[in-house]
Amino acid sequence: MSARIEWPKASPDAYKAMLGLEQALEKSGLEHSLLELVRLRASQINGCAYCVNMHANDARKAGETEARLQTLSVWRETRFFTERERAALAWVESLTLLAEKHAPHDQFEALREQFSEAEIVNLTLAIATINAWNRFGVGMAMVP
Repeated sequence: MSARIEWPKASPDAYKAMLGLEQALEKSGLEHSLLELVRLRASQINGCAYCVNMHANDARKAGETEARLQTLSVWRETRFFTERERAALAWVESLTLLAEKHAPHDQFEALREQFSEAEIVNLTLAIATINAWNRFGVGMAMVP
């Protein structure tokens, strides 16, 4: 399978806008390891092979353990993730599956226990951004 459209070349402005979101996330103060878990989990849910491959590799380079990477899709069933990460992963799943999950109030309250308001906004931006990347990856048939 080959990519349907090389979208960064077809619309450099769209690509530049996506990179702008990534630049904002770099300045957000959220831990790089947390951002990679967020990106990887959303990409798993969305079935974006290109993004799963990229973010698993990026997480490894950043020092993520194989045990955590191998069990990310079943994070609720392990003890490998902190309460902060668990709150973030639940939020990732709810916002990625928005039509199904509807961002439950109890999950938002769990976020408030672990994150400041600014961090919640930036975490939500990270989730929105990776979901947009996933739609380009899947929609344009990008492969690792």
